[in-house]
Amino acid sequence: MKDIQYNIKLRPTAVEDLEILFHFQLDDEANHLAAFTSKDSTNKEAYIAKFTKLLADPTVNNQTIMADTVIAGSIAKFIMEGDAEITYWIDKNFWGKGVATTALKNFLVLETTRPIFGRVAFDNLGSQKVLEKCGFMKIGTDKGFANARQTEIEEFIYRLDR
Repeated sequence: MKDIQYNIKLRPTAVEDLEILFHFQLDDEANHLAAFTSKDSTNKEAYIAKFTKLLADPTVNNQTIMADTVIAGSIAKFIMEGDAEITYWIDKNFWGKGVATTALKNFLVLETTRPIFGRVAFDNLGSQKVLEKCGFMKIGTDKGFANARQTEIEEFIYRLDR
């Protein structure tokens, strides 16, 4: 297991964070792994408008992930079809360093809604490991159109009850 090299903290996402978070999701490899992205991930105005609206939504818990004093990503709980779901995006520079796992563990202390679900592309092994390390159990599969890949792919559905 890799040692965590950063002090990982969460704080509520501010509108000022969105510019940095937008740039993280422009990475082609990250988009491919995330798969289920917006139709045009390069449209900054649409991204800022969407997430500014989400920051004001009381059903959404948006947190910015700080690695020491640097923004390393974001994590959020949102409601989809009546279920609480999580999503996170980690800057590629922080992949494989325990940042996502630590951030998700910290988030699950703040966000106590259960059950809570996570969905991940079938070939996103890194995110599958993060969910499993945090106690999520794989409960099924689904298929959906992945904008980043322009095709339908399988996704795994994970659930956390505790």
